[in-house]
Amino acid sequence: MSDFAELRLDGVTRRFAGKDALSGLSLTIRRGEFIALLGPSGCGKSTALNCLAGLLPLTAGSIWQDERRLDTVAPERRGFGMVFQSYALFPHLTVRGNIAFGLKMRGLPRAEVRRRTDEAIDLVRLSDHAAKLPGQLSGGQQQRVAIARAVVLEPALVLMDEPLSNLDAKLRLEMRTEIRRLHQSLGLTTVYVTHDQEEALSMADRLVVLRDGHVQQIGTPEELHTRPVNRHVADFMGYRNLLPMTVTAITGTDVTVAGHGLTLHGTAVGPLTTGDAVVAGIRTEDLRAGDGGIPVTVEVVEYQGRELAVEARTDEGMALHLRATERPHPGDKVTVHADPARVLVFAAS
Repeated sequence: MSDFAELRLDGVTRRFAGKDALSGLSLTIRRGEFIALLGPSGCGKSTALNCLAGLLPLTAGSIWQDERRLDTVAPERRGFGMVFQSYALFPHLTVRGNIAFGLKMRGLPRAEVRRRTDEAIDLVRLSDHAAKLPGQLSGGQQQRVAIARAVVLEPALVLMDEPLSNLDAKLRLEMRTEIRRLHQSLGLTTVYVTHDQEEALSMADRLVVLRDGHVQQIGTPEELHTRPVNRHVADFMGYRNLLPMTVTAITGTDVTVAGHGLTLHGTAVGPLTTGDAVVAGIRTEDLRAGDGGIPVTVEVVEYQGRELAVEARTDEGMALHLRATERPHPGDKVTVHADPARVLVFAAS
């Protein structure tokens, strides 16, 4: 595996037909880190990955591996491994043949190819399937082959482009654990593209949230989960209740907001003044049914194991999403409340 201390993206920009698909991405990736690029479709995350891989030339900026400039180097000479959403396996080659292919293309001795291929097959737990063709494997097994094919080359960096999006929910959970295990056991440096915030939070050391080609926030899962810097990050990190309000009072970061018949107390994110149009963000798990608070009418109840997901509506017609431990019924009148420490207030713009 190539020895390097850091990979640096300096103002990486990619423009299509005069429009920035990715604008000024600057990021330093330390060796051994797991970085997730996160955001909705069209936000620029796959563009960033393809720029890193060398599949797209940069419009502006540069990419460095320590002191070596990479964006001028051909893709095949960068020494990166890539795992695609579609697996991209050779249908006529067995599991062993697919994994060994890259090693053979490098002209390694036959014994070395066999040893490294065997190790990779064991690593992804496919020893009993080594002689099978891709068409005889499940989706999860095919994705394991694709991952083994990438890591067997001992790459400096592994790039993964939404590798789990074609799998069912159970397999996605299993493969999340598998990818994280491989990352740790092999000491990989991984850049992982996903639109699934739960996937990113569970796997990554740091997340990069993108929107319309621009970085919104870079931080640890804990930082983005508890302290999103704006309403767009909050929306993507699971704050389902994003309520348009107006600031009525503010002292330091303690803020009171009102609108649509509601008054809430929360914490200001960024500078705000009285009269500002804002958005109050509350996670579903932080809005609870109980005595006192906001009167609402229950509309939809979903069973989710230990808790129930509830959609309710205020008297003025605003939808609220909350959690309950006791089952309410559609049409029930209840009151809900949120801890002010859990209510974040963002500028509306």
